[in-house]
Amino acid sequence: MHRGRAGRGTPLTRRRRLTGLLYTTAAIAYGFDRLTKWQAEEHLAGGPPIELIPSVLQLRYTTNPGGAFGLFGGLTWLFVAVSVVVVVVVALASRDVPSPLPAVALGLVLAGAVGNLTDRLIRGPGFSGEVVDFIDLHVWPVFNLADSAIVVGAAILLLHGLRRREPG
Repeated sequence: MHRGRAGRGTPLTRRRRLTGLLYTTAAIAYGFDRLTKWQAEEHLAGGPPIELIPSVLQLRYTTNPGGAFGLFGGLTWLFVAVSVVVVVVVALASRDVPSPLPAVALGLVLAGAVGNLTDRLIRGPGFSGEVVDFIDLHVWPVFNLADSAIVVGAAILLLHGLRRREPG
């Protein structure tokens, strides 16, 4: 008997696999974010930047009380609220992920939001702490892997959404 596409399992099995992919991606990306921030604190804090590619890329420890790229430093509560909303939206969306690419993208966005939210929680009273940043491209504000995960995940979702809308 030829099972074709149906051989991949029931819709419930497929949904569980995609949800697992989303949360596995989130866990791995979150782990890398925590590891790299810990390493930045251990090896970069209080020291000079480490030039990896002259005039292009350096590792430089800094902290950020604001949102993305240091904007709106006095509105920490807003970034905490947005992060919590993102986590809830991704959790709700995880029930109905259409394919692997959006699952990975949502996992990256989730990891980034939780990664920066974790910094705010452990680096100050309540959620008032600062986010650790350490990647300096010289032409962009200093950022971290959580920021990168959010941007890459959002870009994948946007491109995936645009690709699905193209006439075909």
